[in-house]
Amino acid sequence: MKYFLALLFLSFSFIAQSQILNAESLRKVTDTSGFSGSVSLGFSLKRDVNDYFAFSSSTHLQYKMNKHLVLLKNDIELKNIEGNKFENAGITHVRYNYKFHPRIAWEVFAQAQYNKVSKIDFRGLVGMGPRFKLTTSENYKFYLGTHIMYEQEELSDGVTPLQRDFRSTSYLSFSLYPTETISFVSTTYYQPKLKDFGDYRLSNQTSLLIDFFKNFAFKTSYTFIYDETPAVGIPNSQYNLESGFVYSFD
Repeated sequence: MKYFLALLFLSFSFIAQSQILNAESLRKVTDTSGFSGSVSLGFSLKRDVNDYFAFSSSTHLQYKMNKHLVLLKNDIELKNIEGNKFENAGITHVRYNYKFHPRIAWEVFAQAQYNKVSKIDFRGLVGMGPRFKLTTSENYKFYLGTHIMYEQEELSDGVTPLQRDFRSTSYLSFSLYPTETISFVSTTYYQPKLKDFGDYRLSNQTSLLIDFFKNFAFKTSYTFIYDETPAVGIPNSQYNLESGFVYSFD
């Protein structure tokens, strides 16, 4: 029943906490097959066009079986802009991994999002590529992904036309586990257009997760995004500092 409720929530909540989703945040480390996932609530202080507080919720569900891994994630965010009104943003992401080598997997993904403050009416993308595990230690893990994606973007700035482009999307991620109750994860993305490498996005998300007791943890994350060609009136750089609580289930 709890898996059905999570899936129901995902299907009705088609709405992005940031312009580039950190795919590493989708992964729940587990040695068991079957369903697992998490639900989190967070509060953040952000800056893009204005300064504001935001409330967000995130639902993550994954299914693992042998060499196969399916990930679903849905984020919703409500933003109180300078104490005046609420705006919203959101993202839905699905990803499939097939591990054909102990240290290499092939990923296929699709994503849809909008962000009213950043003037993104719609951004949809599909892509694929290899993911490499660079280390074998269980105390620290490094991953490298190199993908190609097709993206369609509609902006509400009244100037920018509908954009359809192919982008490279590469990431370097590392996870540290200094103790049994503390996790530290950082991921950096680089996404240039294939026909114009001067038009690129760069982002980093760094998170600290502290387990309180079984299935409950405190999480704080800092996200920085740089977009060389944002919508008209939107700054090139944005940040998000967020803290909240996470409930995980297996």
